[in-house]
Amino acid sequence: MNLEQLRGFVEVARVGHFTRAAETLHLTQPSLSRQIAALEHDLGSELFHRARGHITLTAAGEALWPVARRMLADAEDIRRQMTELTDLRRGRIRLGATPTLCVSLVADALAAFHADHPGIELHLTERGSRGLIEELTAGALDLALVITSDAHPATAPSLVRSPLLTEELVVVGGGPSPFGSRGTLTLPELARMPQIVFPSSYDLRATLDEAFRSAGLTPTVVLEGAEMDAVLRFVELQMGVALVPAMVLKDRPGLSSVRLVQPRLTRTVSLARRQDVQPTRAAAAMHRMILQTADSLATGDSGLGPLVSRAG
Repeated sequence: MNLEQLRGFVEVARVGHFTRAAETLHLTQPSLSRQIAALEHDLGSELFHRARGHITLTAAGEALWPVARRMLADAEDIRRQMTELTDLRRGRIRLGATPTLCVSLVADALAAFHADHPGIELHLTERGSRGLIEELTAGALDLALVITSDAHPATAPSLVRSPLLTEELVVVGGGPSPFGSRGTLTLPELARMPQIVFPSSYDLRATLDEAFRSAGLTPTVVLEGAEMDAVLRFVELQMGVALVPAMVLKDRPGLSSVRLVQPRLTRTVSLARRQDVQPTRAAAAMHRMILQTADSLATGDSGLGPLVSRAG
């Protein structure tokens, strides 16, 4: 039994005539008769009482009639849903990203993607890179934007990781001239300034702690444990300075920044996915949108200049 046989059965039952049903289905009358005969053979029952000029349903045909219509309707619904998924009118994307990326690259990419594909459900998970790698490996995410560095490679054998951007870490302060005439800061100078630092789970915090530890320095911390938005707000209120990724400066006129030198700290933003899973069309479209957004940030459209560049 197949859908073509059911479609033929339903049309013959509807019009009560083989020839007219064949014309509607764009078949020859003998082809339609063979379809119905094959269906009756498969089911082991006659479906029609055949009389010259008068076709009616048998008891078996009466039983099959509502079932066949429902099956054809379900098939059409499946076809419609698949078309909508293919055309990106429906679907779902589960994207993971570190909190520092959610206020910059991710916000821009998701806003642009939603404008192009408003019917796609967007699910965002904010976690540190290590947690995102675990969720991606377990199949809980389709894509993840993670942070990698020499000290923190953040990868797994089952994943494909594509480096997107190399981003400089900068020191930000609030007020008109928080750094005076200085255009750069060294790590010892930063250690003496009051700092607002992220939770210990942040990849960025681990990078900064490692830099201070390697230099034998102890930072002056006035507030610890705030998330990105809160850190930036506290900096704007001049409670202290903070080391942040350059991308968060975008659309933040209340912040001033200087580059950190000796050492210069950078991080690499990478897009990861499972290599054993074929991306859905929606996930592939999101992948392209993230690449496009990253290119825009790296080519200077963001106003960040050399602080953000294409990785690789």
